[in-house]
Amino acid sequence: MNNAVCTLFEKHYHHGVAVLSNSLIRNGFKGSIYAGYRGSLPQWCDRAQPDDSLSWEGAFTIEISDEVKIHLLPMKTDAHFTNYKAHFMLQLWDGPAKNADAMFYFDPDVVFIARWSFFEEWVRCGVAVSEDVNSPVSQYHPRRIGWREFFGQYNHNLQFKESYYVNAGFVGVKRTDINFLEIWKKMMEELALRIGGLNRSSVSGVAIPLEEQGDLTPFGNVDQDVLNAAIEAFEGKVSFAGKEGMAFASSGAALIPHALGRNKPWLLKPMLYLLKGHPPRKVDKVYWKYANQPLKAHSDFKISSMKFQIKCASLLGRFYSRN
Repeated sequence: MNNAVCTLFEKHYHHGVAVLSNSLIRNGFKGSIYAGYRGSLPQWCDRAQPDDSLSWEGAFTIEISDEVKIHLLPMKTDAHFTNYKAHFMLQLWDGPAKNADAMFYFDPDVVFIARWSFFEEWVRCGVAVSEDVNSPVSQYHPRRIGWREFFGQYNHNLQFKESYYVNAGFVGVKRTDINFLEIWKKMMEELALRIGGLNRSSVSGVAIPLEEQGDLTPFGNVDQDVLNAAIEAFEGKVSFAGKEGMAFASSGAALIPHALGRNKPWLLKPMLYLLKGHPPRKVDKVYWKYANQPLKAHSDFKISSMKFQIKCASLLGRFYSRN
């Protein structure tokens, strides 16, 4: 199976891209990783070479092995990257990744800890998605009704599938389900008319209008709410992982631990957070586990120091935590 993985990053999120790539490679991924970016490339990309074969202006490639390459693609859009995931995946399928049988998007603050072959199996079951920490959202919840009413104006027929509310930090799509991405992209552009543009976001940068903000509005979490609406508009099969998938649940097999919020593993101060009642999360532990190779976005000293601090904070956290 010809696989493509993609992500989008800027600023300090390059740390997450390096570790995401490491975790994929060390768990059996073979194929191409496409990383769209804004700004300058970080130091760990110093062996990247210009790559005209991708038909993408300014592209660079890092060849990890005969079986894995990381392609670094400068992005010209002013859209907030959270709103541009479907657009990027379709651009890749229309260009550099035109031969991919399946494509998987991961946020750069995700760490991959499953066997890669499971994801190849998963995407055959339907569009692969993972439940969010704020799930479930029931069939007749005002948010779902709000999605249906708004997108009904654009002739989208939303049909309830599951009460799962999924996280937009991951989606896996096989080529035969590419229509799902076209629906998600179109719905993002339709919502952009309501919120003032794709450059507006609920997480950072230019804020969405005040009346759209909050957990009690239909589109308070822009890209994620539209993804969930697109699931209802899509007529094909969707395969859901539960909260354990992103390590939001304490039980079950985690697949892709996801660092929510501003507390990213590469910014973590383990002992300080412990004093506030927050012991290290699973995503913090696995991030530093995969931080050393084949790409290295941190020094050996930093990696060793963080592993030691996390170990100590985890031990103390058994006796002292907010929960």
